[in-house]
Amino acid sequence: MGIAVSSWQLARQISLAGELGVVSGTAIDSVIARRLQDGDLSGDIRRALAHFPDKAIECEILKRYFSEGGRDETTPYIDLPKLTLKPTKMTADLLVAATFVEVWLAKEGHDGIIGINLLEKIQLAIPAQIFGAILAGVDYILMGAGIPAQIPKLIDELSQGNPVSMRVDIADTQDKYTITFDPHAVLGTTPPFARPRFLAIVSSHALVAYLNRDSETKPDGYVIENHMAGGHNAPPRAKNSIDDRGESIYTELDTPNIEKIRSLGSPFWLAGGYGTPEKIEEAIKLGAQGVQVGSLFALAKESGFTDEIRTQLRRSLTLNTLQIMTDAAASPTGFPFKVAQLPHTLSGENLFAERTKICDLGYLRQPFKRPTGGIGYRCPGEPDASFEFKNGDLDASAGSKCLCNALMADIGLGQVRPDGRVELPLVTIGSDLDGPSRMAKSHPFGWDALEAIKFLRQK
Repeated sequence: MGIAVSSWQLARQISLAGELGVVSGTAIDSVIARRLQDGDLSGDIRRALAHFPDKAIECEILKRYFSEGGRDETTPYIDLPKLTLKPTKMTADLLVAATFVEVWLAKEGHDGIIGINLLEKIQLAIPAQIFGAILAGVDYILMGAGIPAQIPKLIDELSQGNPVSMRVDIADTQDKYTITFDPHAVLGTTPPFARPRFLAIVSSHALVAYLNRDSETKPDGYVIENHMAGGHNAPPRAKNSIDDRGESIYTELDTPNIEKIRSLGSPFWLAGGYGTPEKIEEAIKLGAQGVQVGSLFALAKESGFTDEIRTQLRRSLTLNTLQIMTDAAASPTGFPFKVAQLPHTLSGENLFAERTKICDLGYLRQPFKRPTGGIGYRCPGEPDASFEFKNGDLDASAGSKCLCNALMADIGLGQVRPDGRVELPLVTIGSDLDGPSRMAKSHPFGWDALEAIKFLRQK
């Protein structure tokens, strides 16, 4: 969920209860670097880094980012170099080590199962992050926001410690480009590791059939995600599917055909609107192995959301005033994005308009081929003049928000700007509020992960 909302603390508690706890891998290198700059007061990150196999990498990360006692809150965070087709060694090392840290902490001291969720859209980080998760003994890798056809083979090769090459989507050209990653460049020698299972997050039977056509693209199973899920959703299939408010409109065309998915033979889990005991029972009757639940746990005390955001959401649920918009333009990816309408967040048009556009994290940048032949990077969230200079479509970028900075603010790691302002959050959560609303009524002062699981296990 989001950036570090699916925290290691949350995933660990869910795993200890006998379920699959999943950490978010999105921008985890920036998350770890910023927490180190805040002093790592709990010592968790440094404890995990002490178990990283390469001590030189551990020492270099601490040297660059750790601040004893934490930075002054008016001091901006040191940002990382943006991801590129040819990353520096430190960029790759930090991706591997940060992913290792989050998974290692989730798995510390128990033998439960832990997964990590990655976005196919952030292709430039994928090979290094998969390897970092494998190093930490991750049990499952989950991936959506794209077509993860290359991932099963990548997991196979990286589990053997082999170098890999991954095709990367480049705009404005038909030429083929790849990003490479060599585990030996990180660790020197790399023995074979246990291979994690891979679950592709998809929303249609056609994509299941496509991925199942070949052993190199076939995952171990699927999460079938309905458009009610939080975060990014698949674009609607019907034409003229955006209303006057800029919200994506879904129809029966967008409902996954569970009967056809079941007939394809792969194990699957259902997500997006399955966060109650009754919906879990329904999913099992439909042939699912189980369900994936996000929103209920995003509100749990162990999630990465700040206490302020959790309280706002819970209060709005109690008052039945929480509104969720499937914003067609908010995400730089072009995918619709669920946005909770909350005060003091970028869901407000005035606050969004007041923000100065900047792209300093750059995870959602799109590589493109320049007319002169080189590769550039652009993002609808960057200043309009810069985006237009890079041949970006300004009309298509209207309303695009900087998810990278906003989602970092969701977890209390918002960047400090030169005028002293701190980046504002933008909160995403699923539009099916039945489960969270019921929990808010029975637990008005909040709930933890175990209480959420107890609710879901009711018969």
